[in-house]
Amino acid sequence: MVKAVVFDLDDTLISEKEYIKSGYRHIAGIIEDRLAMDKNQVFDDLMSLFKVSPLNVFNRLYDKYQIEYSKEMILDLVKEYRGHFPDIQFYDDVLPCLSELKRSGLKVGIITDGYAIAQRQKLKAIHADEYFDEVIVTDELWREYWKPHPKAFELMKEKFKLNFDEMIYVGDNPEKDFYVSSIFPIKTVRILRDGVHKDRRYLEGIEADILINHLQEIDSLLNR
Repeated sequence: MVKAVVFDLDDTLISEKEYIKSGYRHIAGIIEDRLAMDKNQVFDDLMSLFKVSPLNVFNRLYDKYQIEYSKEMILDLVKEYRGHFPDIQFYDDVLPCLSELKRSGLKVGIITDGYAIAQRQKLKAIHADEYFDEVIVTDELWREYWKPHPKAFELMKEKFKLNFDEMIYVGDNPEKDFYVSSIFPIKTVRILRDGVHKDRRYLEGIEADILINHLQEIDSLLNR
């Protein structure tokens, strides 16, 4: 019997694209202040550069503007980006789903990868502590414990005082979110979010047990 549902964060509960936009708006404001450039144009340029490639966007922005820069200048922008308080919110199906799960007496949690400062700011922005019983940011354990490492799932099991087969994990990324089911008897669910990760392959061919398009489908799965 399922007693807890644990969720990934990025592109499962919130849109990573919206987080990126929020971060770039923050950076655009900083560059406007420092270099007297129009922040709207800077934001548009950042988004255009990101669409070409997500790598070294700040370096390429300065290259585009023919501005000499140091490693420290880039690291400062990266720090600002990760540390900013994001303008984000849950996907529309999240709160109704959580409400139903809570009404059914289930525990709910989050296991999320990503730089700890950024993930904690995201969690604050969506008031995650008001909705979730437990949250594990894997970066706070150590970088080597990011998914697909199973440590966070072991910790969540201990926090909930449950067996692995009493937990469901809901994620979106086939490269890391579902491999845990080959280690522990955790049922895994993949949420398909507007083509996010559609071209990524499952790690070692370990597929999600169930595919869904909307989080409220979880309620019907539990009622079967």
